[in-house]
Parts: sequence; C-alpha cells; structure tokens
Amino acid sequence: MKLIRFGNPGEEKIGLQLDDGRRIDASAFGGDYDEKFFGGDGLERLSAWAKANAATAPAVDASVRLGPCIARPSKIICIGLNYVDHAKESGMPIPAEPIVFFKATSAIVGPNDDVVIPRLSKKTDWEVELAFVIGKKASYVSEEDAMSHVAGYCVHNDYSEREWQLERGGQWVKGKSCDTFAPIGPFLATSNEVPDPQNLSLWLKLNGKTIQNSSTAQMIFGVKKLVSYL
Repeated sequence: MKLIRFGNPGEEKIGLQLDDGRRIDASAFGGDYDEKFFGGDGLERLSAWAKANAATAPAVDASVRLGPCIARPSKIICIGLNYVDHAKESGMPIPAEPIVFFKATSAIVGPNDDVVIPRLSKKTDWEVELAFVIGKKASYVSEEDAMSHVAGYCVHNDYSEREWQLERGGQWVKGKSCDTFAPIGPFLATSNEVPDPQNLSLWLKLNGKTIQNSSTAQMIFGVKKLVSYL
C-alpha cells in the first residue's frame, strides 16, 4: 500500500494512493498513521479495509495538499555521511560506525510545502534521503530480524543550515531542526512494496537541474544494519 495524509496543515486526513495513481479518502477507517497504528495491527486492518472499500471510497483530487505521510513520530534518527559518494564528495573518511544524530520532529512538513529559510541563514542546503519508518518496538534486534520491524519507506528532503551545523558549535541538530526542514512523502510505501531497499534510485533537482543522482546501493550501512545497530 501507499499511505498518504491530505488536507490543511494540522487537519490532515488519512488516505491511500492506489496502484493506478488515484488517491482515496480513508477517513472511514478511523485514526491516524501514528505510532499506535504502526505498532499494532494497523497495516493489516487497513489492508483489509482497502480491499473492501477502495472502489467506493471518496476520491482525493490531485489539487488537494498532501501533508506528511505519517503523523508526527516521537523521534527522527538520522545517519550522517552514510553514502560512499557523498563521503568522497565531502572529502571525509568512510565512517567505521554509523554517525547518529537527531532531527526535531517539529521540522516535519508535507512533501510540497514551502521551506522557510531561517533568519540570518547563509548556507541552507538540501539532500535527498531514504527514510524508513519503524513499525514495532525494536530493542536488541538482530540483523536477521531487522526487516520485520520496518513498516515502510518514504522520501525525506533533509534540509540543513550548514554554517550552524558545522561552524557554530558543531551541533548537527541545530543545523537540521529548523521548522520545515524535514519534508517527507508524498506517500509511505509499505515494506512489501519495496523488495530491496538497497536498490533504489535517489535524485534531487533544483530548478529542473539534477544536482544529486545516486542509489541506496551506495549506502555504507544498509537498512538491516542500521535497525540492528540503533
């Protein structure tokens, strides 16, 4: 399934994007795509609901704003310098262990929402990232069992204020957590839609010009490793 949330900021309803590209309102299912939904049997119940109701559920017009594809989670855990090509581009050594930092959940916005450049910012920057959503509590998880904890995947445009991140105190979270610095979406693809998360193309365009073009095959630490490590 492809999970969407739509409507005005703070008033989003839940929905689905169907295989033919149509978007439907799943409000009748009830609830939100939050930690309780993912941590319980929400995906299984939603799948059953969709089979019974997708054909008759109200349509969501393409002009309607898409919000973040999940409700605000308790935390966003990020991994720095986790792509071979990015590390080389930055002139940094390949990390021996994952570089872990947090990003404020208050930075989350919809995939097409405006990004607000912070006052006095000089070096606001962007990076396309693969985000994965944990679907059930993961504590002391083996790599062999790691993927059973992944509910799905979405795109995260990881905005940063590089001066604040690297030059003014060395606090990565400071440069990463400004309001609107974490657009996610447009949908969450459930894990069964992504047979191999280490074989996904990632690219970013600025004003029509491609400025990033890579693949999750370039990840130094893959999804299995990261779930288990964290």
